[in-house]
Amino acid sequence: MTNIILSGCGGRLGTAIARLIDEREDCAIVCGIDINPYAENHSSKNPYPIFTKISDYNGGADVIIDCSHHSAVTPLLDYAVKNKIPTVIATTGHTDEETALIKNSAKSIPVFYSRNMSVGINLLIELAKKAASVIGADFDIEIVERHHNKKLDAPSGTALMIADAVRDSVDFDAEYVYDRHNVRAERKHNEIGISSIRGGTIIGDHDLIFAGHDEVITISHSAYSRDVFAAGAVRAALYLSDKPCGLYTMSELIGDN
Repeated sequence: MTNIILSGCGGRLGTAIARLIDEREDCAIVCGIDINPYAENHSSKNPYPIFTKISDYNGGADVIIDCSHHSAVTPLLDYAVKNKIPTVIATTGHTDEETALIKNSAKSIPVFYSRNMSVGINLLIELAKKAASVIGADFDIEIVERHHNKKLDAPSGTALMIADAVRDSVDFDAEYVYDRHNVRAERKHNEIGISSIRGGTIIGDHDLIFAGHDEVITISHSAYSRDVFAAGAVRAALYLSDKPCGLYTMSELIGDN
């Protein structure tokens, strides 16, 4: 049995993770962390205590899943390192300082960090690397991402993951371009365009477009519920619980299966 601390248990993703864990027999939540433990989406039937701060929890755990907010990563990792608990970071929008902390903490504990917990998206990224290495020099590359109207960051962390994978796979110095409306100039070949759409209840759609002469190749992924991210986070937690110190990503998880 893998015992899990769930940070952000009252959020949309946290609720989905808790529901999936409740349906499994190989893991359980020992406590939840939420800034509002009395929110209406917390059920009185929760079989675990909920704290406003992780430092208030004195019990044990095998792994932490954090799906709260990027600003919570500092106290969470301080606690994880102090108590030697492997940690899955399932939040996005981290500052440079927070990203540096994640990497530094991985020297002391196992840390799983991915800006998208969907196994499908990470398979798309592997396909993107291959496609970019084969045709990237001859095709214009664009990324279009669509999310719900409550999402705070743009472009999405996933769009940047895809862009980074493509950039690292081409043999030219790629430049990210986020906004074209005020630029009156032809598109440069070394650009990777990234466009963001916000509206309605779109969970998450990503298109990677290779536009060439008389042909277009599109690699797409659509998430229809947060369960795909929740399943990936739980899978990452079970994967990480017995690993040595280090920084792990979906590439390792997919490669080991």
